[in-house]
Amino acid sequence: MALLEVDRVSKRFGGVQAVRGVSFRVEEGTVKGLIGPNGAGKTTLFDLVSGFRAPDEGTIRFRDRRVDGRPPHEAAALGMSRTFQNLKVFPHMTALENVMVGRHVRSTGGFVSGMLHTPRSRREERAIAQAALEAMEFVGIAGLAGIPAGSLSYGQQRGVELARALASEPALLLLDEPAAGLNMRETADLAGLIGRIRERGVTVLVVEHDMSLVMSVSDEVAVLCFGEKIADAAPRAVQENADVVRVYLGE
Repeated sequence: MALLEVDRVSKRFGGVQAVRGVSFRVEEGTVKGLIGPNGAGKTTLFDLVSGFRAPDEGTIRFRDRRVDGRPPHEAAALGMSRTFQNLKVFPHMTALENVMVGRHVRSTGGFVSGMLHTPRSRREERAIAQAALEAMEFVGIAGLAGIPAGSLSYGQQRGVELARALASEPALLLLDEPAAGLNMRETADLAGLIGRIRERGVTVLVVEHDMSLVMSVSDEVAVLCFGEKIADAAPRAVQENADVVRVYLGE
């Protein structure tokens, strides 16, 4: 069953066609890789799927509901979460507080309850903190909970952002360049973590330049070039695709 269906989606910025008629599916319980050279339209496509931009044409369905044009918080409430190519942490908040932000999408208390600091709101805040800490433990960064996020290393901040995305208990996790800035050991650890995320029943769509990482974790890989999809198949078939080889290696 397809958890995410992207159908003939296009996006233009002025005279630049960033994405042109792209279609693909992400089956529930799988890891799908999205690759392509710089400027291929990968991050733009992520922005369209997660609601940060609206497509000019085409439709996007998540859990059989149209989400194209919906704001990001609505996509998150439906069970979609993402990380970013450029880190987006709150530097003066602790690592735990950063991860708690991701969990608040599951909050049921209202504004008045929170403002008055009612017993219900205090119980819910404790539950949010506990869920956030469990997400940090899963990622392997629970020991950093009380440290300001701005004081952490780049790789540790990547972990905070990933834990924050997982804290919302997503059905679909979008990872935008998760290995960017990581060393070889950290990248290997990331591959294992993506496998464990999948084992938890979370479907993953990952944009990544590290080919060894993508090919090792993905069930299927879609390839973009100048905003168009040129391949969409199992990793081995993609590696042997003549168009893909030409894009990456030249004639």
